[in-house]
Amino acid sequence: MNLAHLAIQPSPIPMHAYAALLAIVIGGWQLYSKKGSTAHKSVGYIWVALMVYVSVSSFWIHTIKLAGPFSPIHLISIFTLWVLYAAIRAARQGNIRRHKSMMKWLYILGLVVTGLFTLLPGRVMHFTVFG
Repeated sequence: MNLAHLAIQPSPIPMHAYAALLAIVIGGWQLYSKKGSTAHKSVGYIWVALMVYVSVSSFWIHTIKLAGPFSPIHLISIFTLWVLYAAIRAARQGNIRRHKSMMKWLYILGLVVTGLFTLLPGRVMHFTVFG
């Protein structure tokens, strides 16, 4: 892994990637930890903040341009922001089943699947991970 390559990328790519990697770790822990506790809620808000940062910062990353400066990845960012809002709202309304489902799918689709696309040849993370 070549983190030096990631560190020299233009802003906000390095912080975007670091936040996404941290969200993967925290989100994984969150999915398997005890639910409903104060720790779960506190760590959950940290995870949500990371996800908001990753989503919003993506709008300043334009390495793939399909519609002006934007790409389908930006649609995923909009979707992520909406799901975060809806999932928190579900929890506050007591619909824990919906909250749990939305957060699980957001982790899988918004971080894992999207993250795998960053490993395609020619992308910054491909070179960072595989050299």
